Amino acid sequence: MLTLDSSREFLHSKMQSVNLRRHCYAVSIVMGALSVRLGHADQKEQWEIAGMLHDADYEITKNDPGQHTHMVLDWLKEFSIEADIHDAILAHGWGYVPGNPEPKNQIEWALYCCDELTGLIVAVALVKPDKKLSSVSVESVLSKWKQKSFAGGVDRKQIEMCEEKLGIELREFIEIALTAMQQIAPELGL
Repeated sequence: MLTLDSSREFLHSKMQSVNLRRHCYAVSIVMGALSVRLGHADQKEQWEIAGMLHDADYEITKNDPGQHTHMVLDWLKEFSIEADIHDAILAHGWGYVPGNPEPKNQIEWALYCCDELTGLIVAVALVKPDKKLSSVSVESVLSKWKQKSFAGGVDRKQIEMCEEKLGIELREFIEIALTAMQQIAPELGL
């Protein structure tokens, strides 16, 4: 059975890119914070594992989107992962991976919505003079949010689904993610 520590080791065995690893760490810590906010603190580690492993195959599958999520789930068969983790990893590819299902519950929607947000927060940090998460505020993220050319690859509609699907207003969603990421800023290189 996977723990958060063993899922990190597994990620490292499959992914060499430091930046991609950092993305997975960011999504993991945000997923943990969202589990608490949404009343699933008893499942916090599961949510964190889903975040840690959601893109474990991305380095290999980035040029073959049809394989993304499917490859990592195939790798994880040996660990008998819980259905919630499996389904969240699969559903985070909805709209990107042909045939992947739409998210259907809170863990799945949380991963789907926060995945893109972590990238936007990192982009905001990188334009700060000190390139530090400690210099990023919710207001600075919202300011850049309105600039569609800034981090143009970030799907803002995907993030905004937090309001409808999770019942968390965008400002609070950004605050949860930013605060969580600031807790591990050195690990994220920010």
